[in-house]
Amino acid sequence: MYEKGQGMNQSNEQAAIWYGKAAEQKNAEAQANLGQMYKDGRGVPQSDEEALKWYIKAAEQGNADGQTNLGFMYQNGRGVPQSDEEAVKWFRKAAEQGHAFGQYNLGLMYGYGRGVTQSDEEAVKWFRKAAEQGHAFGQNSLGIMYDMGRGVPQSDEEALIWYRKAAEQGNADGQTNLGTLYQNGQGVPQSDEEALKWYRKAAEQGNAIGQNNLGVMYEKGRGVTQSDEEAVKWFRRAAGQGYVLGQKHLGFMYEEGRGVTQSDEEAENWYRKAAEQGNAQALVMFAVLCTRRLSAVGGVCILHHDANFIKLM
Repeated sequence: MYEKGQGMNQSNEQAAIWYGKAAEQKNAEAQANLGQMYKDGRGVPQSDEEALKWYIKAAEQGNADGQTNLGFMYQNGRGVPQSDEEAVKWFRKAAEQGHAFGQYNLGLMYGYGRGVTQSDEEAVKWFRKAAEQGHAFGQNSLGIMYDMGRGVPQSDEEALIWYRKAAEQGNADGQTNLGTLYQNGQGVPQSDEEALKWYRKAAEQGNAIGQNNLGVMYEKGRGVTQSDEEAVKWFRRAAGQGYVLGQKHLGFMYEEGRGVTQSDEEAENWYRKAAEQGNAQALVMFAVLCTRRLSAVGGVCILHHDANFIKLM
């Protein structure tokens, strides 16, 4: 009640106190909630060790929230040595109780082959269980599997169904993916206006891919009045989050002087960032600008990629 401000003034501190009292009496739900307060540092000093302690107590009593959160701590090595195998163990316990977030996380572990033998079919199985409970991340992930034909026959129509379910719940990844289907006319009549709509929803939530894609729509004038200034705005937001295509596109805008004052130095800077993440086009663009700049004074161009310094003569 205190945590959510239901019928009283919201107070994380009071919530933590009452969760603590109930947790000490071995109430598993309170133990899981108290662990969450410690993990997030809400109402108590942030402490992964305390969070882990209470998650263990809840999980060992069979509480599915506690099991899922304990799996998260093992997956990310928070308060405990990192262990994918332990993460899978606890995600599975929660998933087998019908816990949607545990099912989604177990699906991810199968999809990436972390702590288990990689299996797209198992990933789909658990994503579907989560998705059918209305779990937005599970819905988006199931959409991806249909989109890519992983563990299921490829189907743009099925991808569209699940992306839309996720997008309509406000899931930013689902919104971006739904926008891409509209932009490309996959499983739905092509519509730049619909693509723009969904990219904007994702971008305004801070989704870097959505921001980059919205920038592309402005740059090319697709579904919206062409605007280099708006394109730069959204490329910059994506680039600022480290998104490689946003960095490359922002570099291009600086190189061409579109929507910004022309600057080879800024262009080189953003191309470098993208190149260091392995983008081949950005590497070429960086090399051209850098060698042009240094040709008059001598020297070499250096960038850092995959823990190695690359010298461009």
